[in-house]
Amino acid sequence: MDRPGVARWTGRETKALRLAMRMTVRGFAAGIGVSDRMVSKWERGGEHITPRPGNQAALDTLLVRAGTQVQERFAQLLTARAAAGDDERTEALLAPATQRHRHPVDGKLMIAVEEGIYLSGAANPPSWLPAFFIDIYPVTNADYVRFTDATGHPAPRHWGRDGHCPDSIFDHPVVWITWRDANAYATWAGKSLPTSEQWEKAARGAKGSAYPWGDAATAAKCNVQESGIGHTTPVSRYHSGVSAFGVYDLCGNTWEWCTTESEPGRRVLKGSAFTSPFVRADPAAFNDASETMSDNDTGFRCVTTALDLGRR
Repeated sequence: MDRPGVARWTGRETKALRLAMRMTVRGFAAGIGVSDRMVSKWERGGEHITPRPGNQAALDTLLVRAGTQVQERFAQLLTARAAAGDDERTEALLAPATQRHRHPVDGKLMIAVEEGIYLSGAANPPSWLPAFFIDIYPVTNADYVRFTDATGHPAPRHWGRDGHCPDSIFDHPVVWITWRDANAYATWAGKSLPTSEQWEKAARGAKGSAYPWGDAATAAKCNVQESGIGHTTPVSRYHSGVSAFGVYDLCGNTWEWCTTESEPGRRVLKGSAFTSPFVRADPAAFNDASETMSDNDTGFRCVTTALDLGRR
């Protein structure tokens, strides 16, 4: 089962976890079972120092048991640290938390995408869009549980015959969702599915980068076929794949439904999935499907306008 984790702990990740847990050095050290001097040494060494395997295992356990809110703060701190160098996403990723809003109905974090011109499509013609807010993460199984509990909407097939979501995939994107299911969720939440233009701007930024993270074709920054994982992953896993606006999973993990109709009864899909080769992760690429299609690699996220959000 997938759990939040770190491939290799260094002093940088150790400090990020302590800050995310809002603990003193002494309290954090006690939780790991080491001296506070040891924790201070790790933090001073930053990315150049690596705790011993036993201590790394203890850090893994601490992160898993910390809970969703701590894990989200930990992911945001790592993203901010990664952006602090020579990265065109720095300004957006280090934006104050006031630009992030928790939606009053479904409780999801959303972030602003400012109005203006951006480059869109394969030929990069300039397009203009009004401002909007977009979910930072795709709709997860945990989010969808709140929707089904509130409305009685049928549960997706992978939850099992009893309709209960397994704990192991709470923080994974919900799948086996038709466009109509996704639209029903958006309507319940008082939001909407993004247009293909909104989705692409959130992915490519105002300057029309080839990928959310820039122009380098780096498959390791997302969950695609080349990753060899073979299933969905937690929505906050790929910190280095975050877009210029601070949005996760816009390449890989799951295809995402858009509200844009390609032809009667068919809607645009964006982003590619764990089942797709990296070449299909191009945010400008076109894909669509029948509104009644559902699969193990198809999910969604929502948008709303700044005005609507401000009125709630």
